[in-house]
This record gives sequence, structure tokens and C-alpha cells, in this order.
Amino acid sequence: MINLEKLRTDLEQKLSVDKEIHSVVVRADTIEECLEDAAVQLETKIANLQYEVEEKGFQGVAGLARKPWKLRIYENPSIVQKKMEAKKQEEMAASQVAEENKIVDRDGLFYLRHFGSEIFLKVLLPIGSGSPVSQGEVLSAAKRSDTTDIDEPLIKKICKEGSSEEYVVVGSYKHVAAADATMAVDIPKDEMYATITVTPPATGGSEISVEMIKKALQTQGVVAGIDMEKISEFVDNPVYNTPYEVATAIKPVDGHDAYIAYDFETDTSKMRLKETQNGQVNFKELNLIQNVVAGQRLAQKILAERGKGGKTIFGKYLEAKNGKDIQVMLGSNVVMDKDGRTILAEKNGQVMLVGNKITVEEVYEVPGVNIKTGNITFMGTVIVKGNVEDGYDIKADGNIEVYGSVGNCKIEAEGDIVISQGVMGRDEGVIKTSKSVWARFIQNTKVTAGEYVVVNDNIMNADVSAMKKILLKGKRAQIIGGHLFATEEISAKNIGSPAGGAETILEVGFDPEAKQRLTELQTQQTELAKELDEIDLNINTLENQKEIRRSIPKEKEEALMKFKEQKAEIVEKSDAMTEEINTIQQRLRELKVVGRVNASGTVYAGTKIYVRDELDEIKTDCKAVSFYFENNFVRRGKYDQSQVTSDVGAPDGYSTN
Repeated sequence: MINLEKLRTDLEQKLSVDKEIHSVVVRADTIEECLEDAAVQLETKIANLQYEVEEKGFQGVAGLARKPWKLRIYENPSIVQKKMEAKKQEEMAASQVAEENKIVDRDGLFYLRHFGSEIFLKVLLPIGSGSPVSQGEVLSAAKRSDTTDIDEPLIKKICKEGSSEEYVVVGSYKHVAAADATMAVDIPKDEMYATITVTPPATGGSEISVEMIKKALQTQGVVAGIDMEKISEFVDNPVYNTPYEVATAIKPVDGHDAYIAYDFETDTSKMRLKETQNGQVNFKELNLIQNVVAGQRLAQKILAERGKGGKTIFGKYLEAKNGKDIQVMLGSNVVMDKDGRTILAEKNGQVMLVGNKITVEEVYEVPGVNIKTGNITFMGTVIVKGNVEDGYDIKADGNIEVYGSVGNCKIEAEGDIVISQGVMGRDEGVIKTSKSVWARFIQNTKVTAGEYVVVNDNIMNADVSAMKKILLKGKRAQIIGGHLFATEEISAKNIGSPAGGAETILEVGFDPEAKQRLTELQTQQTELAKELDEIDLNINTLENQKEIRRSIPKEKEEALMKFKEQKAEIVEKSDAMTEEINTIQQRLRELKVVGRVNASGTVYAGTKIYVRDELDEIKTDCKAVSFYFENNFVRRGKYDQSQVTSDVGAPDGYSTN
């Protein structure tokens, strides 16, 4: 069964859309030119247009008998409907915002005009707390000497209800045609605008109406750019004996050229110092490097835009220039995405413009790390031609190579770390890498390496850990003081202090990271046990009081509950630690690496050597000796050069100095 109400609603909606569909008739040599012209007139895109052919065009033969196309062009109804809905939503939103943000009050306004032989009235209602239009004032203005008739009830009604921005006939007057206002339309040769110049009417004369202005413009051939708002404003508030613009040509808009939108700062002078949360400037964080990772978008080409043609007030087409395309130049380590517009980093590194080419540099080179460079964080390899001064840090995704020395600094890398002149950490320096560390010497520094630590001269009072081997290979290869861990091997010429000064501890045959974690867990668990004893004592005390007195004060009852909750948390945390400790101990027991400590020179008394958790404390100096694990004991054997690692290669991509 057909729902008549729905049918009526659909028809009303279709009718409202049809009313909004405006068509234009265009003549041009080609259909494309017709559509371009219509797009300007209808202020829309060519893709939104539909057309009907009224006269088919013909290109002619050798330029003869050419006939233009004549098309009736209009906007796609679905597009019109979407525009109507969007406009309605915008109006509702604007109305709501205007209502919410209403600040200025406005008194009511009225306009009394004489058009033809009739008197017209327009009333605008007051806004906010503004005063309404005075009925007496309107009646007084309407009752001129030449007035023949007025509709007072209608005038009073309009003053009260308003006239919805329209002029309403409220009376008549004795019209004298000779006293009418006169109007002249002026149009310059370029047809870019039209003005009217109006002389005021005398008594009994008619004023200029909206329809009169529109008709005068049409008579002069004006078909585009007519500004109805300006015309209405003139009728409400006439400007006499002065040119007043009522139509403006639709100026062509040139399309912008293609350009590149960069996702990084291309002007290095704009790169600023990093500020802390309280606004203080950290002069070590100079923010000089723009790091990117592989696959990251670096820039995007914005395509050239097609120009939008204009139209003179006589309807002549004004051509616009189309934007120019550009060629995107790519530097090293960058690629163009499949869309042909997006530029991506191919590798990690520093993004920069080099000769107008977007480039990603894998290597960042500086003469030294100091106040001029600040701390360095780089998604690639860092090469320092000089020293790294105290207090400055380097963090790199690739290798780090320092031609000079390293002071009290924090150096972290995913690749190898090569330090030609050694490290003096002053008990606070940190060197950390997932691969190997190469240095001339290491003093008073904490070093952690995922593979090897290779030193030419000495390791002194340092905390050094290597997942594979620690090798000292030079003529003065000695370990004096400190704590060294290695899974497979520690080899040096001399080990320990001849004067019995600093304590020297060497540990091999286990995973140093796992061992350190085990020590941390056992320490934490001991602290938890002490805390648990105190809580148990408090719980027992309160429960004894409760048992004796049968009840305890509310605050003590709450304290008892809190102690029990804390106990449950500690027990749960301790159980988790116990499980992790058991796992680590099992892994250490199953470790197949035996581990060796080799000394081609002297191991001095006082040195402590652990092989798979078994201790051999050196009581007297011993020479040319190797320490290894056998039958659950640490054994000493004669130093065997064949058991010492002679070559671990060179750092990836580098050679040591």
C-alpha cells in the first residue's frame, strides 16, 4: 500500500531540489569549452555538471562552415541536494553559534520607500534587549503631504512582527513621474564592473527599487556578477550622486604551481634548543639533528592546480593560467612511494636538503662533541673526529667511532663502538652497545657489550661486562682493579694489582646479564623478606589485641586490613621473583660454555677469579697461567697461547687506529 504522506514528502523534497537547479545556455566551439564556461557561471566543478545538447556543433572543413555547440548545462541534482543539506547544516550551526555568542543588542529598524505609486515598508525586529520600532514614528513618516492612503492596522502588525527582510505595500501616494529618481549605469571598457549613479527623487517622485536596478543592468547586457546584497543595501540606504558598484566580474583564479610540502625543517636556523617542562633551556640538547627511520614519510608533492576561469559582467570568458608541474629530485637513501607523490626514507639517518634534493645521511660526522654540538642522538652512524668532552652524550642507531678520547660521558649504540684514544669515565661514565667495544684503554667506566670488549692497553678500576669475550691484546695489556664479567673468555697479560691495592674480580662461564639480574632479584627479595617480617609482627600484635578485647578501634581495624593487603602484595611479588630466580639459575646451570681466564704474564695475589660460580682466590703471584672449570672446581693450567682468541675481526665498516 502506498503511503501518501511519504509520497508527498518525497515530492516536496524533489521540488525543493528542482527549484535550486539553475541552468545556463552556453555556446562554444567544443563541449569542453562549454563546460568550462558553465562551471564559472554556476560556480562549481566540471565533474558536477550535466548537459543537454540544443544545437550540435560542427568543426567545419578548413575552417569553413564552422558551427558552435549550444548546450543547456546544469548541476547534477544529487550534488545540488548535498549542497542544500550542507548549507542547511551550516545555517543551523551558524544560527546556534550566533545565538550562543550573541553579544551586541540592536534596536529594531524600519525602511519606508516609495516605489511607483505605492508606499512600501520593511521592518527588522530588534535583537537581544534592543528597542522595537516605534509604530507612531512609522505612521508619522508614512503620512506625508502627498500620501493618499495608508493601512494603519497592517503597519502596526508589521512593526510588531517584522516583514522578513521584504518590502510590503502599506499605502499609496500621489505619484509625480517628473519627480522620480533617475539612474545611470556606467560600465568600463574592460567590463569588469558596473556602477549606478542615482539622483534623489523630488516630492511625489518614486525611489529606485531592486527590480529597477536589475532591469537597468539587464538592459545594458549585464548577465554575470550581479551582487544582490549590494543592490538591497542601496535600496535600504541610498547613496545619491555617487557611483555605487552593483556588479563585479568573476575574476579568473590562476592555479598554483606544484610544490613540495616537507615534513621536516628545511631551515636549520629555525631549529631550537630543547626546553624542560619548567621552561629552562638545556644547552646540551641543541636539537641539530632531524632523525628519521626507514619507511618514514619525508615530504609530499602537492600537484599543480588547474586554474579557474572567470567571466566579465557581459559574460565573456576570462582565461586562467594552470599551475606548472615540477620534477622531484631525490637524493641518497630516499625513495618515491607507489603514488608517485610521497617521498619516504629508505634507511635510518638524518634527513636534510642537499642541493634541493631530499637526502638521508646514514653517517653523522662532527669534529668533536662539546658545547657547540650538544648531546647527539642519531638514527645512523656517528663519527667524532676529536674528543667527546665530559658531560656530553652520544646515542646512535648504528656505529659510533671516536678518533680522540671519551670523558665522563654516556655512549650508547646499536652497532660497534670504536674509541681510538680510550675512555676516562671518572667513575660515572657509561659505554653500552648490543655489539662490541674497541678501545685503547678503559678507566673508571661501566662498559656493557653484547659481544666483545677489545682493549689494546689496560682496563683499570672499571665495571666491564661482555656476552662473549674480554680481550686485552697489547704489550701493556693488563687488568688493574674493577669487576669484569664475560661468558666465554677473559685474556690479558697481567691481572691484578702488584701492590695489592684495588680489588680485582674476574668472572667467566655464565651469562653476565643473567647473573646481574639474579643478584638484583636476590637483593630485592631479601629486602622484601625484612619488610614482610615487620608486617607479620604488626598483624600478630593487632590480632592478639582483637582476640583479648574482642574488638579494637575502627582505625586499628583499618590498619589491620591494610597490613594484610600489603602482606598479600609482598607475597605475590616475592613468589614472582622466586620463579624468575629459579628460571635464571636453571639457565645458568645448563650453560654449556665452560669459560677461561688467560694470563700470559702475572696474576697478582689478591685477585679473585670465578669460573661458573666457583672461586679461586689468588694467594700468591702466579705466572703464565689459565683458569678453567673441571669437575666442579676451578683448575689452573699452564698458559696455552692456542687457547687464547687471537682475532675477532674488525668493527663493521671500520678499522681500528
